[in-house]
Amino acid sequence: MDRTEALVAVALLLFGAFLMGFLTHWVVTRLSHVSDAELGQLDSMAEELHRAEEERDHARAEHHRLRHEMQAGTGELRSDLAMTREALRVARDEAAELRAYIEAQNMRG
Repeated sequence: MDRTEALVAVALLLFGAFLMGFLTHWVVTRLSHVSDAELGQLDSMAEELHRAEEERDHARAEHHRLRHEMQAGTGELRSDLAMTREALRVARDEAAELRAYIEAQNMRG
């Protein structure tokens, strides 16, 4: 094989590689082609997703707000319960003192 034949063989190989690349690109482009209807559908799906994400974020914010209000209300109820228990304890102590006083008066009388 002389120099000219080697040059032609390399040129043919390079041209063959170019054709294979071109055909591969063409096939991939044809297979992955997106129609206008599909683009419209993708746009509407993207809008619905965006709307759903906004609703999710709003629901999370509302959930956090309600949780905070509930925790604040629970704190108030706990303090009210503690005050009521203390008042009940004081009332029981006073009732016990009154019973003891009445019994003492009944014993004298």
